[in-house]
Parts: sequence; structure tokens; C-alpha cells
Amino acid sequence: MPLYASVGAELIQFDLDVATAALTRRGTVTVPANVQYVWPHAARRFLYVASSDSASGMGQAGTKHHVSAFRIDPATGALDPHGQPIPLPYRPIHMSTDIPSNHVLVAFNNPPDVRVYRINADATLGAEVSQPPDIDPGVFPHQVLAMPDNRHVILVARGHDAAGGKPEEPGALKVFRHDNGVLRDEVSIAPNGGYGFGPRHLDFHPTKPWIYVSLERQNALAMFTHDAGRLAATPAYQVNALTEPDNIRGHQLVGTVHVHPNGRFVYVANRASSTVDKDGKKVFAGGENTIAAFAIDQSSGKPALIQHVDTNGIHCRTFHIDPTGKLMVCAHIMGLSLADSSEIPTRLTLFRIGDDGELTFARSYDIETGGRLMWWMGIVNL
Repeated sequence: MPLYASVGAELIQFDLDVATAALTRRGTVTVPANVQYVWPHAARRFLYVASSDSASGMGQAGTKHHVSAFRIDPATGALDPHGQPIPLPYRPIHMSTDIPSNHVLVAFNNPPDVRVYRINADATLGAEVSQPPDIDPGVFPHQVLAMPDNRHVILVARGHDAAGGKPEEPGALKVFRHDNGVLRDEVSIAPNGGYGFGPRHLDFHPTKPWIYVSLERQNALAMFTHDAGRLAATPAYQVNALTEPDNIRGHQLVGTVHVHPNGRFVYVANRASSTVDKDGKKVFAGGENTIAAFAIDQSSGKPALIQHVDTNGIHCRTFHIDPTGKLMVCAHIMGLSLADSSEIPTRLTLFRIGDDGELTFARSYDIETGGRLMWWMGIVNL
């Protein structure tokens, strides 16, 4: 099956062989600016790619922001442009579609916003859907996903820690009723008013009413219950994701979270990439670049830590589990020098997933990026 990984404005296709845990590089397509996020159409025959020339976070704003559509060759996974890209107002941080892929949902964090665009019957990109004027996107949105019922959408707003003389800005899960692309009746889930609550990403259990949320600013994993689109006001469980929570070195953050297809395990990425000066050279300051694996209690949904495994790279921003649940691929956005003068390159790392949910290193592939970032990676089940 195809695996796609971005390097700057390029989206590179690999063939993924699950049985041998091997990647074979194929073709490359280019979008108008650096890839930010990618999402497949529900039919698995089209791919939507969000791109921008803005800097990440609160950095310098650019001028080129788009979503592009590609047709996927069902035999080879090769990509061909499908219609014209649509312009966006600013840098998209995350993008997905609703469950039947009738609409593209786009989250922006600088400035905070959420927008919806129609997908035409031929899977090309269509017009923007007008939204009510009273939408509150929260502080620094980072993900937008339709709930499995397709009648609700969750916008994940991370907030900000107190810094530089500015007070903490609260985080929240913004839940909307979804009506043919229109987002209404917003409800804000913000334990303690959103203070000490910094959600980044979430994933849904495949069969139970459980939502697993990575709390970036707390380096933790939380589980919320839901019922007919109504989320509990507070998490049922919250657990730390780090090996050494009292030994933070530089900027330490949790990131992507994925529930295993069998619903028995959930995984979250721990990311570190801060540097210090050594002999006039920037070297890795240390920190945890790991996947934290949790077993899910099938009666309560409680996650219990079973493993930390080193990802063998720097800052695993995205990872993906193949649809059979046998293999995980981790993508690292950059390489860095170490204090001992060795180098860790930008790389893709593959792990086998055991029946017990634990990860075993299989192999890694170093990716030449020319100083660009490998910002996104994902597997598409054709």
C-alpha cells in the first residue's frame, strides 16, 4: 500500500510492504508551498493536501496557502492533480474531511479559525461554506475532526502556557453540531476553565464511546467519554506520557495520538528537538523522542502504560499504523547533531506491533531533505 511523506513542498510516494517492514521509493508530486497536512477521500481514490509558505507556530506569515486535490492510481498509488487548488486565507495547521468526504474541514492557528469547503461530486474541491458569525475557535487550534456519527465536529484548541510576561491562555475541545458543512451550537469542553489543559490531537476508539486526547502542554494522555455528540466535561482518566516527567530538557511535547485498529491499544508521540551551543555548533539538548504505548481496559477505557520505545530520530511529528495493525511508521521532521559530534538524520522508522501492543524496531530509512522539514507522513489503504 502507498505511504506518502512530505519534504518541503514535495509529497514523496513509497510502497509499504507490511510483511517485510520495507519501503520502496516511487514518485514525487509538488504542491504550491510546504505541505502542512494531508487527508484521503473516503473512497480512497483521492488525496487532499494543505500547503503554506508561512512559518510554523506564531512565525512570519506567508502569502501562499492552498488545498490541492490529487487522484490516486488504484494500482500503483501514483498521484495526479485533480482539479485546481483552492486558496486559503492563511496557513492551515490541520485538515480533514467529514465522514463521507462531502466537505473539507480546515483548522488555522494564526489567526485562530476553522473553515469548511465543499467537495464536488467528482471529488474536486469546491466553494467555501458560509459559517455562523459567532463561532469561537479558541486559542491556537491544532486539529479538526468529524466525530464518527458525522453529526458533530471537534476543533482541538491547544492554548498557550504563560511565557514572556503573558499569562496562560486556556485550551479547549470545541464541539459543533455539523449540518451539511455548517457548524452550529458550539459547546466548549474546558476542564478548570481550560487552564492546565492543552489538547493538541485526539483519536476515536473504533467501537466504544471513548476519545483519547494528547495534552501537549501537560505531556499527558486523557480519555473522554461521549454520548450522541456530547462530551463529558472532564476526562475520565489522565496519565503521564513521559519516562522522566521531572527531567524536562528544553521543549518537551506530546503530539500525535492514534488508537490501534483493534481498539486494544493507544499510542502517543513524545517529541524533543531543543538545541544548545557546543563549540559554536547547535547540538541536541536532550529529551524524550519516544512512542508511549498504552493498553486500553476494554470495560472502562482506562489507558495503562505498557512501553516506551525510542523512535530513533528527532521530533516524531507524525506516525501512522497500517490498516492491518501490524506495523507502525514514525516520521521525524528533522535531523540534529549530538554532543558527541555524531549526527541523527531525518528519517522514517518502522516498528512491528506485537499481539501484546508492544513495538519492536524493524528498520529505519534516512531521508535527504536539503534542510527542509519532513512535516507529514501517512499511509493510505487502497
